[in-house]
Amino acid sequence: MKTVNKGSARYEGLGKDGKGHVSTGSGALKDQPYGFATRFEGAPGTNPEELIAAAHASCFTMALSFALARAGHEQGTLETEAKVTLEKEGDGFTVTRSDLTLTGRVEGIGREEFEKLAAEAKANCPISKLLKAEITLETTFEG
Repeated sequence: MKTVNKGSARYEGLGKDGKGHVSTGSGALKDQPYGFATRFEGAPGTNPEELIAAAHASCFTMALSFALARAGHEQGTLETEAKVTLEKEGDGFTVTRSDLTLTGRVEGIGREEFEKLAAEAKANCPISKLLKAEITLETTFEG
């Protein structure tokens, strides 16, 4: 099985004065503003790191959901927040880490099995494999 998804970006003007818009092929995002102000000054709109955080949180959560189902669990709720860090490095910037915080409520599972499956999902979800940054995982288990 193979899927190909797309996103697009347009940037008008250059540097700090430029203004961008980002869209996804599905239309979930359409012409969402982004630029220096949305990335560094808290202006309305989005930024690449926020989009990566959403992608990582959703990919990891889905991977864990499938792992739990394969292990025979049928009911549960998983909530994940990803915090992606962008740091100044030399003349540019680097995404240095993605910190995942998971809260899970799954019937019929113990903490040890839950944390094992979560760690495997963290290591093996496609977005984790894509990122070349430190990826952490903090879990909260509500049995």
